[in-house]
Amino acid sequence: MNKTIKNLGEAFAGEAQAYFRYLGFAQKADEDGHPGVARLFRAVAKAEMVHALSHQKVLGTVKGTMENIESAVKGETHEFKTMYPSMIKDAVTENETEARYSFEYAMSIEMVHAKLLKKTLKDPDAATESVYYICPVCGHTVAGKAPKKCPYCGVDEKKFISSC
Repeated sequence: MNKTIKNLGEAFAGEAQAYFRYLGFAQKADEDGHPGVARLFRAVAKAEMVHALSHQKVLGTVKGTMENIESAVKGETHEFKTMYPSMIKDAVTENETEARYSFEYAMSIEMVHAKLLKKTLKDPDAATESVYYICPVCGHTVAGKAPKKCPYCGVDEKKFISSC
């Protein structure tokens, strides 16, 4: 790997992390009663997203839709089969309960994501009619209609976020 490709990968990772870090900062600013600061953090986050997408394009990691779905299935499967189980084990060993629950929610939902993606891989046109709903606590993702209560964390359907 040449140095520029390595640098693009590092830049992509840094910009992607900044995007989410700033979204978290924006949520906290809203909670603290600073809507102007929250808007600034969201604006800067979107700019970081633009940077990350530019680096990703140059890296050539976005392929055709079917290849992208296959890549996503592979990534989600790795997360729930390999990555999160070891992280959960470490959190239990270190008595980090909050981290454990965060990892367990994520692991469970990565299975849901893999299932949705595999279904779409078989019939990508079926996804054109779907609206997806996401639980704001655990990330549970469903097509069509939010459940009355999230089966993973119990959040009420009114709190689910639409993907549209």
